[in-house]
Amino acid sequence: MEKETLFIAFSTQKGGVGKTAFTVLMASYLHYVKELETAVVDCDYPQHSIVEMRQRDMEQVMKDNYYKKMAYNQFTTLKRKAYPVEKSLPEDAIKTAETLIENATKQPDIIFFDLPGTLNSKGVVKTLAGMDYIFSPVSADRVVLESTLKFATMLNENLVSVGKGNIKGLHLIWNMVDGREKNELYEVYENVIGELGLNILKTFVPDSKRFRRELTSGHKPVFRSTLFPAHNTLLKGSNLDLLAKEILQTIKQ
Repeated sequence: MEKETLFIAFSTQKGGVGKTAFTVLMASYLHYVKELETAVVDCDYPQHSIVEMRQRDMEQVMKDNYYKKMAYNQFTTLKRKAYPVEKSLPEDAIKTAETLIENATKQPDIIFFDLPGTLNSKGVVKTLAGMDYIFSPVSADRVVLESTLKFATMLNENLVSVGKGNIKGLHLIWNMVDGREKNELYEVYENVIGELGLNILKTFVPDSKRFRRELTSGHKPVFRSTLFPAHNTLLKGSNLDLLAKEILQTIKQ
């Protein structure tokens, strides 16, 4: 029996809370570290941030022997080629993913979708309905929280709970948590989230500048890249590995 490719989106209506960063970090970690076959459909029109990141990554590798050697060692040691990053319009995202699957040498285990941060964009709701799982990053900022809860509640009431579309699970993720531990305020928020019939993962992601560290000419350890996984020295304390483990448990991979 042919395996099923899971469609997953880190999606929210509020910009700046990490949906694109999570997409790249999780795709790279699962592909290069956990050795799952992943791909990304970047339908965040018009900026297509992940497509542009892949271009920057490739340019940096091609002109810098340090990163060129890193890429060579990764390929020869892990036998892992770079995962595909495809550009698409939101309304064409599912078709783009299906074509990607048809043309793949190895069928992807997971395809991640990076969508626009508004439900008003053409095709976004239809594409969200085609996801198997949706994860919504949220912070303890009141404006962000209200916006994300409104977004998640709308999806839950109009798609998930009534069985429209393919969505098997909708989960929130605490992001940009200040300090090493969550405080009592988060318990209050989680009670509200539960009363709304929504789920939130146990793993929280701390606020850290490391999440913005990409390939540079300075050869510092990289955290966010489409060609390399997060460096081990930066992985510790980021909770990215713990988040990946909980997500894999949630989607039963």
